[in-house]
Amino acid sequence: MDVIQRIAEELSVKSQQVAAAVALLDEGATVPFISRYRKEATGGLDDTQLRMLQERLIYLRELNDRRKTILDSIASQGKLSPELETAILEADTKTLLEDLYLPYKPKRRTKAQIAREAGLEPLADALLADRGLVPEQEAVAYINAEMGVADAAAALDGARQIIMERISEDADLLAELRERIWRKGILHASVVSGKEAEAAKFKDYFDYSEAINKIPSHRALALFRGRNEDLLSLTLLPAELDQEEHQLCTQFVSQRLNVSDISRPADAWLAETARFAWKIKLFTRIDLDLKLRLREAAELEAIRVFASNLRDLLLTAPAGHKATMGLDPGIRTGVKVAVVDATGKVLATDTIYPHAPKNQWDQSISVLARLIKQHQVSLVSIGNGTASRETDQLVADLMKQHKDLPIQKITVSEAGASVYSASELAAKEFPDLDVSLRGAVSIARRLQDPLAELVKIDPKSIGVGQYQHDVNQVQLARMLDTVVEDCVNAVGVDVNTASAALLKQVSGLSASISENIVAFRNQNGPFANRSQLKKVPRLGDKAFEQAAGFLRVMNGDNPLDASAVHPEAYPVVNAILDDTGKSIRDLIGQSQFLRSLNPASYTSAAFGLPTVSDILQELEKPGRDPRPEFKSVQFKEGVEKITDLQPGMRLEGVVTNVANFGAFVDIGVHQDGLVHISHLADDFVKDPRSVVKTGDMVNVRVLEVDVARQRISLSMKKNVDNSEIVRSEKPQKTSHKPGKPQPILQNSMSNAFAKALKK
Repeated sequence: MDVIQRIAEELSVKSQQVAAAVALLDEGATVPFISRYRKEATGGLDDTQLRMLQERLIYLRELNDRRKTILDSIASQGKLSPELETAILEADTKTLLEDLYLPYKPKRRTKAQIAREAGLEPLADALLADRGLVPEQEAVAYINAEMGVADAAAALDGARQIIMERISEDADLLAELRERIWRKGILHASVVSGKEAEAAKFKDYFDYSEAINKIPSHRALALFRGRNEDLLSLTLLPAELDQEEHQLCTQFVSQRLNVSDISRPADAWLAETARFAWKIKLFTRIDLDLKLRLREAAELEAIRVFASNLRDLLLTAPAGHKATMGLDPGIRTGVKVAVVDATGKVLATDTIYPHAPKNQWDQSISVLARLIKQHQVSLVSIGNGTASRETDQLVADLMKQHKDLPIQKITVSEAGASVYSASELAAKEFPDLDVSLRGAVSIARRLQDPLAELVKIDPKSIGVGQYQHDVNQVQLARMLDTVVEDCVNAVGVDVNTASAALLKQVSGLSASISENIVAFRNQNGPFANRSQLKKVPRLGDKAFEQAAGFLRVMNGDNPLDASAVHPEAYPVVNAILDDTGKSIRDLIGQSQFLRSLNPASYTSAAFGLPTVSDILQELEKPGRDPRPEFKSVQFKEGVEKITDLQPGMRLEGVVTNVANFGAFVDIGVHQDGLVHISHLADDFVKDPRSVVKTGDMVNVRVLEVDVARQRISLSMKKNVDNSEIVRSEKPQKTSHKPGKPQPILQNSMSNAFAKALKK
């Protein structure tokens, strides 16, 4: 298979574009680098196209490697006919390739193989060739006690096994039947007998059926989790009218054996053979294949959702370079306090005990006020875990008592902070700081710059996915790594303040080179220009080429070093300066003037129109941050616990996670509420992410509160029907759509995901 041509057809681009991109990838270039700085080579392929190209390149190369292995294996058996070779060379999926290989794949001794060894293959061939033969009479000649064929019935059973194996290895028939069952099949789930209590979390699946090709990702993964925990049984039915479909599929197999009627002596025997082949061989294989297909599709969708949410979280608006106090709330263990300066450097730490049992409310306010004054703190970042609202109230009282302190309090997600605190990276960064205090530092820094702080945490620990522990971990890690890489390089990195953890996400920089950059910076002071990076040990020409455009040197020798203009393209800027007679400082930011220039006037053999156009746009707003403007949500006073909620309340909240069935919103009561997809807007919504994304601030209305089960149902509709608002003092049972998910996550929103509602 021509991989280049195949990818070009799939992406609807020219093969030359794909070939150029593949060559760059094979040389070690990253997608961010190629999409930004090699547009001429790839004909302008964007990052989305390049990511798709990269994924397909991996798949198709694996497919070709497997193809070669299969061809070599069949050839070594002396069974590679020209027709079979052509079919294998044209196979465009791994499934089809394995179907073709099935008859030739080395396998353990099957019943069919044993029958062949007993000399029964001629009997099978004879009955297939001449339907006028009487099977019972013909089989007598093949009785051989020494070979384990005791009588005619045993001989016929062996012949049947041979025919069944042949028909089950018919790639065309298998593919046809597999697709038929995928279109018509029903997956039925039931609880394992005697495990009803243990399987309570899967109660929606105790008697559940749905078309297999319609089951959404989150529901499929819930079903497979229940099966893996031996709490649910999953049965595939060929169609709603199960027995009728079995009969139809048996007829397909009979037709393949040319059994058109049962008037001849061998016809009835062959018809029965077809029935056995379908039920025992073909359907058993298809059952496994389709469940695997469903699982793989569900995993891919779950990974896509996780990646989308992670991207939104990483690109959350930063509060900026301001002295910040981080508060990691706790009750008995106290509230951990950390103050960092505008660059994230730790200035002070402490622990206060405003809550029970010590109740040192006033003393805690005094400590916080002193630290805020001493270090001129502008922002107070409060983790959203246990005692978050109580700690928020503490800061509110502080602001009332000390109105002279110009501070702003913001609640942030502390997901993953504890994981980071106990990590090797945190220990290396803060060797003398107690583990419990490192979390407060992380909470402060993630308000200043979420991206810079969250890259230190394994994305799977950030908890913005669903069923992330149930999906293919290699695929998940690869996808999440690409998201982090894309986000970091889209924003750019200040080389004089970035941690090694952030630097290693920059195109072309490894972990060791990133550590060398930090060490060089600590020893020699801040970088004055990008060229100094070449003095960093092990940062060679290739790494510099890949990384330089994404690294920023703020307030350095050359204003261009603070922009996304790559050093290799500085001659283009110099040509513009020579032509216009302006200095670089006079040129930067002059939008009207820059837009009056003709990019074509500055193109050359080395730099084409796309690059020159990008340079002029960058000069308008050098180093522009693609992240949105920082805003903070204000939770409603007096609403701190789920018991404070009342149906009909209107509240402000922040979206913490987006799933295919809706969005979860933090409204400040330690339990995220669910806005089901049907309540995201007044109009029909197909994809929740078309309406909201992680980090968005939204206005919601409380529809229903189930205190007993910690469930909150919300709506973002402008026009909510009053009949949809459940008003009762007693906890209400909610209506679940069969199969709604019960995921297990690693963060504060896990309960909300586990209790997804549908109104």
